[in-house]
Amino acid sequence: MDSQHRNDDGMKETDTGVSSSDERQPASESMPERAKSHGAASAKKGGASKEIVEWIKALVIAVVLVFFIRMFLFEPFIVDGPSMEPNFESGERLIVNKILYSIREPRFGEVVVFDVPEQGRKFIKRVIGVSGDKIRVEGDDLYINDVKVEEPYIAEAIEAAKAAGGMYNGNGPRYNFPNDTVTEMTVPEGAVFAMGDHRDNSTDSRMIGFVKDDEIVGRADVIFWPLNKLEFIKHKY
Repeated sequence: MDSQHRNDDGMKETDTGVSSSDERQPASESMPERAKSHGAASAKKGGASKEIVEWIKALVIAVVLVFFIRMFLFEPFIVDGPSMEPNFESGERLIVNKILYSIREPRFGEVVVFDVPEQGRKFIKRVIGVSGDKIRVEGDDLYINDVKVEEPYIAEAIEAAKAAGGMYNGNGPRYNFPNDTVTEMTVPEGAVFAMGDHRDNSTDSRMIGFVKDDEIVGRADVIFWPLNKLEFIKHKY
């Protein structure tokens, strides 16, 4: 009996040992799964970090490109005021070509944006005379080198003013050129003479004098806002 009892006990111990081994086996087998899960999480984290780095690179490149474009090639400009009516209205947004005048000089009829250091702002006006031109403005008549020049960009406005019994240009000596403010008629070297299309409501070269070449930001080339006025600006008529 004792022997049988001991054998039974031994069998129980053996059974218990087998049972314990079987219970530990799944834990042993789950290690690779945990390793795989950990590896996947690390890979996912690494992928997210790389994506963030790529986004940062893209943003930096975009900022550099925008800075380069605005500094050297093109710049947006908002028309402020009525001085270029009827061709440009206040609030319209333009793209200014900044590189053109590094290649060639401004020409008659081109619409330009330039700095006015005394006022700390930019003006938009039309080039009327270039270096060496002798300019004379008498009422609605423009003379360049003593030859009367037609201005098709304001022809309709002039005709409408005449039909109403008036004059498109303002009354008074300050609207003519030369005048008491600017007495020199000939455009000096390295400068232009510029006037607004709305002749009786424009502060331009008749009042502030000639515009130096290095003050010119560039030529207004595109109206991009509002969208219903999207167009390339005409400079030749």
